[in-house]
Amino acid sequence: MGRAFVGIANAKEKLRRTISPKNGSISTTTNDVPKGHFVVYVGETYRRFVVPISYLNHPLFQDLLHWAEEEFGYNHPMGGITIPCSEDYFISLISLLKSS
Repeated sequence: MGRAFVGIANAKEKLRRTISPKNGSISTTTNDVPKGHFVVYVGETYRRFVVPISYLNHPLFQDLLHWAEEEFGYNHPMGGITIPCSEDYFISLISLLKSS
């Protein structure tokens, strides 16, 4: 149980570091991101997805965040989290998360 809270705290910290205005990494196009959502870039073409923050609680999404951390660290110059997986995989994951 405690491990889940640590994972959530780590994911929130990663997101905070990624889109912190102090780092100057928020793009000016964030007006189209509704409250309670964040931007994720996926695939070779860096397709942009806007996903609910509640997905950060899901273990499968946390695995993606760990994978992104290993691949890119905390430097996400596009203003959102870059996830190193295919668009098809990400869309399948989002569909699974929506249904649960």
